[in-house]
Amino acid sequence: MEDAPIEDGENHKDIEVAPALISVHPAQESVAVTVGSELRVFDLHGGSAVSLVDDSHGPFHKDSIRAIRYGANGKLFVSAGDDKLVKIWSTESWHCICTVSSEKRVTAVALSNDGLHVCFADKFGVVWVVDLDSVDSNQALVNKKAAQMLAHYCSIITSLEFSPDGRFIVSADRDFKIRVTVFPKKPLDGAHEIQSFCLGHTEFVSCLAFVSTSEYPQGFLVSGSGDSTVRLWNISSGSLLDTCEVEMKAGLLESNRRGEDCNSAITDLCTIPDCTMIAVAIQSLQGIVLLSCDLSARTLSIAKVVSIMGETFIPTSSRASFSAGLLWMVSGVSNLRGFDHHSLARVRVISGFNKSNLDPQEFEPIVLEDNEIPGGYKLLEKLQGSVVVEEKVFLAAAEAVKTAMSNLLVKKQYSVEKREFRKRTRNDRKTKQ
Repeated sequence: MEDAPIEDGENHKDIEVAPALISVHPAQESVAVTVGSELRVFDLHGGSAVSLVDDSHGPFHKDSIRAIRYGANGKLFVSAGDDKLVKIWSTESWHCICTVSSEKRVTAVALSNDGLHVCFADKFGVVWVVDLDSVDSNQALVNKKAAQMLAHYCSIITSLEFSPDGRFIVSADRDFKIRVTVFPKKPLDGAHEIQSFCLGHTEFVSCLAFVSTSEYPQGFLVSGSGDSTVRLWNISSGSLLDTCEVEMKAGLLESNRRGEDCNSAITDLCTIPDCTMIAVAIQSLQGIVLLSCDLSARTLSIAKVVSIMGETFIPTSSRASFSAGLLWMVSGVSNLRGFDHHSLARVRVISGFNKSNLDPQEFEPIVLEDNEIPGGYKLLEKLQGSVVVEEKVFLAAAEAVKTAMSNLLVKKQYSVEKREFRKRTRNDRKTKQ
């Protein structure tokens, strides 16, 4: 499977692929999976597929979905992506209650802890905010306008997270930076106070998450990167507390790997609620690395490497619920060229995450069989589209995700002549009226 060289935006779009994403209701009432432009939701309480209702014209999304998120109380769900649309759904009725148009393609979303604001980032490094105070989950579809809140100055934003106390919004980008911004009382007027920068990664920052407990309710930030590290931060000061070289310490390095290929990017982080464990997805690992975070000592360490045996399963996204002690993972990709499968997804679940299993030495995760996961085969048929997929297809999908991530996030080096030519031929500049 060979990719054509990328010279301009159109060719890049032709070969772009989007990884499958998963999100879980905080109380595990439903599970959502996206692959390409499809949003698939399964009602775990009712044991049936959810029928989405969108009163806007055309399909729910017209291009690949790049970000999905449940709100903290589970009442709202947000989806957004390459079609420059941000859709806000009521999880009670699964009606689309609000659609917001973005100027550029959307790369990340976050909901404020009080559910009153949705923030989203676009491919040019701008973070926008939408006020939901006047939106009623029972009313007809409304169109809202977003206000610009902050910017990373033309660097692709890869992840957005609100701090556990809601005081800060944290944004990460392709240029190795993590910015901690004070979330303003009037977000529509812009966020002008920067609390700190968390600097230290040597490649793009791919994902963010917070670890918090009742003893440390303000939490600490963890970040994953293309440099194969997970780092622990104090966001108040921006100070680096610890660095875990995940691939090396987990014994995942292969002796025959050389040069730039020695770093396998961290593709996703998922913190387990009420637990100090962090699930880490690496683009070359068939399984998950579990890190233990000692909040009193401010350290990270390897707890377990959970391998998915019997099939090729390299997670592209993972999420955990607050109540059930389950880690939900998905592997898959859209636009898989050279195969009959235009898009595919595979869902797996690991059990054993609960308050009684805080000791990493005693923790024994269990990879559930398909018939053991909540929803069983009915869920898999809805979220995957097919229960059985050939292994070679998933191998190709893993390589496609790796290539797409590199194309998108590894910053290209241009000569002075090429840089000047690109500046002269840019088509994204808009004439101010």
